[in-house]
Amino acid sequence: MSIRYHCSCARCRVRGLTGPAVLITIGILFLIGRSSWDWDWGFGRTWPIILLVIGAIKLAEAMASTEGHLGSQPPVPPQPPIVPPPPPPAV
Repeated sequence: MSIRYHCSCARCRVRGLTGPAVLITIGILFLIGRSSWDWDWGFGRTWPIILLVIGAIKLAEAMASTEGHLGSQPPVPPQPPIVPPPPPPAV
């Protein structure tokens, strides 16, 4: 059985934005390409913008705090209770 932890540190929250930001950027680029504006941009010429968005997110991720990060450390197993040694036998 695998135990999953959901980290809520700032770095992991920023990392979670990568996928949505790339999808939104692709959607905006397609929207610009389909618009009636006088832009001579095809999607093939705008792909560097996707790389810039990914780079900006990676930069924000690197600068974010890791305070409270739950790394890939295995959980600490519970320690058995400390039982005092039995008294010596009476002679």
